Amino acid sequence: MKKILLAILLMPVLSFSQEKEVLKYFKSKDSLVGVKNQNGKIIVPAQFKIYSDLKDGDPVEGETILFDGEKKGEKPQKYAWGYIYDRKGNFLYTPFLYDNGPDYFVEGLRRFVKNGKIGFVDRNGKTVIEPKHDFVDHFTYGYASFCDGCKRNDEGGYIKVPGEKWGMMNTKGETVQPLTKYSDKDVKIVGKYYPYPFQYNEKEKNILQFFDKQNKLLADLYYVNQYNKIPEKEKRLYFEIVERPKENFSYYQVNTYDYTKNDLGMLYRFKFLVSEDAKKIYTIKSYNEQKVPFEEWLKNEIKEAEQYQKEHPDNPNKFKK
Repeated sequence: MKKILLAILLMPVLSFSQEKEVLKYFKSKDSLVGVKNQNGKIIVPAQFKIYSDLKDGDPVEGETILFDGEKKGEKPQKYAWGYIYDRKGNFLYTPFLYDNGPDYFVEGLRRFVKNGKIGFVDRNGKTVIEPKHDFVDHFTYGYASFCDGCKRNDEGGYIKVPGEKWGMMNTKGETVQPLTKYSDKDVKIVGKYYPYPFQYNEKEKNILQFFDKQNKLLADLYYVNQYNKIPEKEKRLYFEIVERPKENFSYYQVNTYDYTKNDLGMLYRFKFLVSEDAKKIYTIKSYNEQKVPFEEWLKNEIKEAEQYQKEHPDNPNKFKK
């Protein structure tokens, strides 16, 4: 899987920014990697051993610079991988080690490691949640579980330790207690209910309404190739805005969740971008973060669903255009 994800590991997720200075990776005679600008000025000296198939002259994409490897003469932090710099050459943070490489951006946030603790940064490298817990999971539907006093094994899992404490945090890093009384709108996580975490203004409600009006169509497209029959009530999808326009990112990101509030796909599956003026809608397509107009994506999804159904006429979850 690491080989498949090389492209995304060399750029922060969803790097759709305004025009910026051209930066390129370069390799020294001893194959260490650094970054120069278009005029040949060294922004970050060649001091990184990179394990991906990065080539001399490859462009730096996104709002930060990722060195996917080890820094010469420096012992890597435990459970960290790679180094992130800003486009001026200032060190920002070391990403959390996940899936044999730097952690992904999920719901607009990426985990990083500092002094053995885990926090979160945004796409611009700004610290959003200070590192204070021994372990924190990805955010999903606005929440992330964390643990203090837990012990990690060599396989990336966790060993139960007497006295360990688990909790749930929101995107502000605040600890959230489970509800004793809850409604259908609240979210169930590992058997406990937590408050519905999203709030929207009228403009944002209208954005989400666009997707919800097409709920059945999108659900049928998503479930057409599922092997087991899905009850209609369990096909309902939920759309939430997980990121708003900010510096270097002029979009609302809308993620899609199933009826249990689980993300349909951590990296890009059924994820959408809406322009700041809410007039243009795109989908996030493939590991290289290609931005595709919504209508073009929808047309292709319908075509693929019809083809799948033609080749598998016994599929239990029928797609009807």
